[in-house]
Amino acid sequence: MDNYGMALDLVMLVDDDTTTNYLNQRLLNEMSVAKDILVVGNGKEALDYLKKAVTGGEGAPRFPDLIFLDIKMPVMDGFSFLEEYQKQGLDNGNHVVILMLTSSASFYDLEKLKTFKRVKQHFSKALTKHDVREIMREYFPAKL
Repeated sequence: MDNYGMALDLVMLVDDDTTTNYLNQRLLNEMSVAKDILVVGNGKEALDYLKKAVTGGEGAPRFPDLIFLDIKMPVMDGFSFLEEYQKQGLDNGNHVVILMLTSSASFYDLEKLKTFKRVKQHFSKALTKHDVREIMREYFPAKL
C-alpha cells in the first residue's frame, strides 16, 4: 500500500539540500503520508518553529508528527539542533518521531546519534518508498 490517506498531520524536513528536500517532499506527497510538509533549511529555523509550536496558544503552528533531520547543515547542524531540542525541553510531553537523514554518516556520527533518545533511526538520502513504508509501519501503526 503506497497511499497512507494523509495519516500524519505534519512532517518537517530539516535539510539545507534543496534537491533532497524536493525529492523527499515529492515522495511523501505521492504516498499521501501527511496533510502538510514543512521544509526548513537548518536546525535554527526548525527550533524557532518548534518553540512557537510548543507554546500551543491560538495561532501557534502545529507540532510535527515526524521530523527528518539532516546531520550536516550550515547555521545549526543536526547534532546542535538535537542538543538544543533536549536542553529546551521541546521533547517533553510530545510524541514526535525524529529520524536522521544523511548522505555520509561516519561511525562517530552514528555512535553520537545513540545519545539522543528521540532519534529513532537514520536513513540515507534521499528517502525511498521502502523507507517510507518501513517508517509508517514501525512508528505510526495506529494511523494505518
